[in-house]
Amino acid sequence: MADFKHIPAKPTLGLGCWAIGGPFTMEGRAVGWGDVDDATSKAAIAVALDHGIAHFDTAQAYGCGHSEIVLGDALRNHPDIAIATKIGLGINSETRQLTGPINAPETIRQTIDASRKRLGRDRIDLVLHHNNELPVDDARPAFDMLAELYEDGIIGAYGWSTDLPESAAAFADHPGFTAVEHAANVLKPASNMVAAVENLNLLALIRSPLAMGVLGGKYDAKTQFGTDEIRGSNPGWQDYFKDGRIAETYLGQINDTRDILTANGRTLAQGALAWLWARTPNAMPIPGFRTPAQVNDLCGALAHGPLTQDQMNEIETILDRPDEGPSKAA
Repeated sequence: MADFKHIPAKPTLGLGCWAIGGPFTMEGRAVGWGDVDDATSKAAIAVALDHGIAHFDTAQAYGCGHSEIVLGDALRNHPDIAIATKIGLGINSETRQLTGPINAPETIRQTIDASRKRLGRDRIDLVLHHNNELPVDDARPAFDMLAELYEDGIIGAYGWSTDLPESAAAFADHPGFTAVEHAANVLKPASNMVAAVENLNLLALIRSPLAMGVLGGKYDAKTQFGTDEIRGSNPGWQDYFKDGRIAETYLGQINDTRDILTANGRTLAQGALAWLWARTPNAMPIPGFRTPAQVNDLCGALAHGPLTQDQMNEIETILDRPDEGPSKAA
């Protein structure tokens, strides 16, 4: 049975389900990816299963529960496929609004039961705390409760969606704490987090592996995103886009590295995933998707495998990245 407990023995891919949650807002700004068609989302998941994908990552926040419902329906006859979800952000499913952080153990316990119902599962394979920058001392009661749920078999494992090394390490000695979800990609290598996760021997679920679509190969300097989705709403905690357009710095870095990332017949997205597999053996990238065509492209990366060390070295000689800072992208 698939799980989120072990470091992959070979390049492994999961899929992230933020985009299939549909529209939702936080503090009046869109933080979803616009309108979606649930039938198309389920068709894309079916294609993923045909490719052997065995790990899906969602969250209560994505579509304020809608992503969990769609994923649960699509996987209803596939109990062997592993699901990770995230807790810690309050949702209003009727208004599709995030209502703020939740950290009280008794409330989180109730929201996990709600996730189990939406997903159609008695047991959730992995539960991640979604509050990226929650102070460790404040987080402790919630993680103690997750450890109890792990011991009771209600969850298969748990971890933290965070970009802070000290948070990743804080509960790594708790039984059942097996994974950290953090942002990383060729544009933002997350050196401190990669080192911390490797040192702790945790599974790294890599979110934003395509930099919120910047590394997907579909968009250029002329692309304009509307305010009805995350890339055009300027929520203040991502810098890949400015006023609905890809930031010039990142466009330049992509152009400088495109030939390396697309060598050997890879698409740009496949090259970006290959970079992550070469970056750390602990990585399971979880790129987002909306359509069967996107899933086919993403899964095609597995046939190519990681970049070579020479290709990795060449990219490092080209890119002059700023000092690492925490990324808050969900």
